[in-house]
Amino acid sequence: MSIVALKKLTICGLLGDKAAALSGLQDMGCLHIEPLRPAPAEPEKASSPRAEEALRALRFLSDMPNRRRQVRRDPGFDVAELVSRARAIQERLRDVEDRRDFLRHRIKEIEPWGDLSFPPEHHLAGYRLWFYVLPAGKRRALERLEIPWQIVHLDQRLAYVVLIAEEEPAPDILPVPRSHTGKLPLGELAQQLDEAEIEIETLMAERHALTRFVYLLSANLAQAEDRAALGHAMEQTRDQDGLFALQGWTPAEAVPAVEAFAAERGLACLVEAPEEDERPPTLLANPPELGAGTDLALFYQTPGYRAWDPALVVFFSFALFFAMILSDAGYALVLCAGLALAWRRLGAEPAGRRLRNLCLWLFGAALLWGLLVGGYFGTAPPEGSPLARLQVIDLEDFGAMMTLSIVIGALHIMLANGVAAYHNRRRCSLAVPSLAWNVVILGGLALWLGGPDAERLAWALLGGGLAAVFIFSSERRLDSPTNALMRVFDGLKALSAATGLFGDVLSYMRLFALGLASASLALTFNQLAAQVEAAIPGLGVLIAILILVFGHALNLGLAVMSGVVHGLRLNFIEFYKWGLSEEGYPFKAFARSEVRA
Repeated sequence: MSIVALKKLTICGLLGDKAAALSGLQDMGCLHIEPLRPAPAEPEKASSPRAEEALRALRFLSDMPNRRRQVRRDPGFDVAELVSRARAIQERLRDVEDRRDFLRHRIKEIEPWGDLSFPPEHHLAGYRLWFYVLPAGKRRALERLEIPWQIVHLDQRLAYVVLIAEEEPAPDILPVPRSHTGKLPLGELAQQLDEAEIEIETLMAERHALTRFVYLLSANLAQAEDRAALGHAMEQTRDQDGLFALQGWTPAEAVPAVEAFAAERGLACLVEAPEEDERPPTLLANPPELGAGTDLALFYQTPGYRAWDPALVVFFSFALFFAMILSDAGYALVLCAGLALAWRRLGAEPAGRRLRNLCLWLFGAALLWGLLVGGYFGTAPPEGSPLARLQVIDLEDFGAMMTLSIVIGALHIMLANGVAAYHNRRRCSLAVPSLAWNVVILGGLALWLGGPDAERLAWALLGGGLAAVFIFSSERRLDSPTNALMRVFDGLKALSAATGLFGDVLSYMRLFALGLASASLALTFNQLAAQVEAAIPGLGVLIAILILVFGHALNLGLAVMSGVVHGLRLNFIEFYKWGLSEEGYPFKAFARSEVRA
């Protein structure tokens, strides 16, 4: 993986040819346009109210599972009619679903009262019925009533009481508010619920039928977006004296194609290398099977054009950290099984294929690490078994695991410093301090792990590394007392990062701590299930199984969450801090939208 070398292009031509030239460049899809006049606002995905309606309709139809076979060609296809029908179905479906939910709630509320059917008001001589749901512990409040009342239903918790009065009773007549049952009987509500369910099924069938036009609707939306993008690009050129000028960045390998395009259209094309003070956009190149590394790297920060591509390191170090935090081969097998079930579905889209490859590496690394630590749903394999012979790491050896985690952290940060020093090798103030910090890390490891025999070497490495940081962290010339004093301040400021370095290395102890926590929690659920099984004969087996299923499901969810969050954190915070000093902005190709069925 690497950052693609870019060239600056300046294309000039007759103003009358601008639209055709930009349309051709949009077809090529290899140019990042830099505005030559104040840039207008970015075009929205939908550039008009009608397009926004179409976009919502497309989302509504695309969310439908098991879409119908797609229609690829239809001369009579009417976008407006399809959008109108889809929006009408969506709005009606929302209304009916709200009505259904209301009816379900109303039926649940009045079911204890029975199928009430109210007589005409004149049959009760002006009296009316008032309903209350009274907790069983407060039934004594009924004894104080001076108006007629009747309990119509009683269970262990609640008493369903009807009061008879001409006017609504006072709010404090009972220690609970009045219940509202409505005028419709339970049978009528149930009938309305059935009708709502039938209408929902009918609307869903109509929605499913419209999914056959998702491709055609996507194609029309893509055309609208392309027109908006073209209009946006035309506003970024410089137009003067009947000429237009367009400037942007393109990959070096695409320059011959652009030059051929310009010669064919009669356009002037100037190709230049980026100047030192220019900031081109960043375009990362990577093989498709490791494309998720680019997604991860760009998720937090886009590296600068003259920096380096951390995607490969982030990809594999994330897999290692995730595996160490999970620390259980049984959990890894469950994740692998889930990935196998979703394998074909994830392969339908490029983003899904990248996620699938990432999960394959994550779960594969977790399985390998789980075999090495001998963890299987919180239990260890029997002694002498083939699985036991694969175990070479003991999670309960706190000293060894802590040492391993810190050494991994030190090596990770040293890799960041080393690569940063290589890419900044032409600037002494950036390259030498990075290497000097690596010397400091080596000195710290030697002082901690080397014992008395390595103490002299450790102090020499620490002193030499800190001295190099102090001396080479400033570019000020020693041509005046003021500059000399400021250079001392720059050196002291750089040395203050030593405490941050110490904390960053120790931060990798979370790999050991979270892995141990996951294993300990799995063991706790196993012990709890065994205790319940022994304490409750017969039924205890079922309870123990439930404890194991829900307990390990919870632990697996927590472990996966911790592995993702902390595995990425160690890359984005600690690693990026020492490896990337420059932040850039992504390369956005001026290209036509992709149509997906």
